[in-house]
Amino acid sequence: MSLLVDRMLTVLRDDVLPLTQAGARDGNKVFGGAVLRKSTLDLVVAGTNEESVNPLLHGEISCLNRYWSMPSGKRPAPAACLFLATHEPCPMCLSAIAWSGFDNFYYLFSYEDTRDNFEIPHDLSILAEIFRCPDGTYARTNAYWTSNYLGDLAARGDESERARWDAQITELRAAYGVLSDRYQSSKEETDIPLS
Repeated sequence: MSLLVDRMLTVLRDDVLPLTQAGARDGNKVFGGAVLRKSTLDLVVAGTNEESVNPLLHGEISCLNRYWSMPSGKRPAPAACLFLATHEPCPMCLSAIAWSGFDNFYYLFSYEDTRDNFEIPHDLSILAEIFRCPDGTYARTNAYWTSNYLGDLAARGDESERARWDAQITELRAAYGVLSDRYQSSKEETDIPLS
């Protein structure tokens, strides 16, 4: 588990965050995703939110589009991969992960983080209003996939691992906070329906 948490936090910092920084300059929200090989934890592909182009291009959807655009001979099977999201996926992205055949996903920021720290309440609102899942209580383990909160995995480490991961998560939280502030200050300039 130690290697997995280390690698996922590194991918978020080194591969997803730079894409999201570029996307935020174009007025996009702060969501991103990555696909890693289960066997080696090598990065397959990463993507970020592109809602300024199309409101359906959430970070996970952009990542999945890049994944499925790979030549079939170079694209590992979904069952051989891990899906990593910066934020707990919205209902559309939960479904897209299932439709794509991934049996798992991992995320760093919870719905509550997204609502309270990033000022984007839509995930919880849609889950409650449309799917009758109050407080985001979808089935975290189901016939399609199992969701995994990186905070829970990080809490299981030994003392030195927890200290290292807490520092990395704090660093990521700060970086994404800056991007969120940029998005919030400029969202009136976009035509994203649920901004």
